[in-house]
Amino acid sequence: MEKVTLGRTGLEVPKLAMGGAWCAIDPDGQERSRKLIHRAMEFGMNYIDTAAGYGDSEEAIGNVIKDIKEPIIIATKLGGRPQPFEPQNIDCLRKSVETSLKLLHREQIDILMIHEPDRPGEYDWWADRDTYSGPVTDLMEELKEKGTIRFTGLGGTTAHELGPIIRSGKFDVVLTAFNYSLLWREAAIDVIPACKEVGAGVVSASPLQQGGLVGRFDDEVNNGALWLSKPRREQYKALYAYLDEIGMDIIECALRFVVSNPDIDCIMNGARDVEQLEQNVAAFEKGPLPADILARLDDIHAMVPFRPFEEPFGIHFTGPKHRSGPGSA
Repeated sequence: MEKVTLGRTGLEVPKLAMGGAWCAIDPDGQERSRKLIHRAMEFGMNYIDTAAGYGDSEEAIGNVIKDIKEPIIIATKLGGRPQPFEPQNIDCLRKSVETSLKLLHREQIDILMIHEPDRPGEYDWWADRDTYSGPVTDLMEELKEKGTIRFTGLGGTTAHELGPIIRSGKFDVVLTAFNYSLLWREAAIDVIPACKEVGAGVVSASPLQQGGLVGRFDDEVNNGALWLSKPRREQYKALYAYLDEIGMDIIECALRFVVSNPDIDCIMNGARDVEQLEQNVAAFEKGPLPADILARLDDIHAMVPFRPFEEPFGIHFTGPKHRSGPGSA
C-alpha cells in the first residue's frame, strides 16, 4: 500500500486507510471485525479511524489490535460519551479519553479529533467562538504536552462552517465526511483549501457517499426513491449511462475519483467485511482516473453542484422511500 505524509504531522500513513465505524463486539460483529482488521493489515492499512460515538467500535478494535505486533496508527474522537455528555466540562472530556485508551488497549492516541465541531446543534464545543477555544482545546493541549496524544484533529461534515475552524491553525488533521465524492464536492470549495493553507492533513471519508455510490440502483433511480430530487435523479441517470459507456464499475470510479485529487492525503475505506475491503482495495490500486474521464465526471457533477435541501446525508436507496428534513440520516 502506498504511504503518504499526513500533512504537517509527519506521520506516514497508507493512502487508503480503514474506517472503523462498522466494527462491533456482538458475536458475529467481533469475528467480522477481527477478520477485517487482520486483512487490512495484510494490505498495509495500518491507520484505523474510530470514535467514542461509533457505538462499541473502540472496544471491538481494541480487542483485535491488542494482539497485533505491527505498528498501528489510531485516530479516535471526542463526542457523545460519557452520558450525559458535557462538551464544555473538561473532566467529562478527560474521562472520555481515559475510556478510549482503556478500550483500545493503548497508552497513547496518535490523533485525537473533535467530533462534529461544525454541525449546527450537534455539540456546543466552544467557550470562545471567535478563537475556537474552550475546555476541549485546553485538554488537547494538556494531553499533547503529556504525550497522551500525538496530534489533534477535527472530524466534520459541513461544507462551509468547518473552514474557519481549520484556519484557526490549532488542529493537525481534518477528516471531512459526506461532502467529497463523485457527485458531492462541497468540501473542495473551502474545507480542503483551508487545510492546505495551514498544513493540516486531509482525510477524505465517505468516498462512496455512505451508500449512494456502493452499487447501481437503476430501478430506484428510474422509478422509486421518492425523496430523490429531480436534478439528482437526472444526474444519477447521466452517471450510470457514462459508466455503461466506459464499462467501469461505480465503486471503482468513485474510489479512483477521490484518489485523483492530489490535495487529499488519505482516504477512509468504510468496508464492513473482508469481501468489501478486497473489492475496494482492487479498485483503489488502479490509481487515478484519466483526464478525459475526470472531465466528463466534472460535467456530470455540474448538473447538481450543491446538495438539494431535503437530501439526506447518507443516500440509502434500499431504505425508506420517504425521508423528511434537510440532512436527515
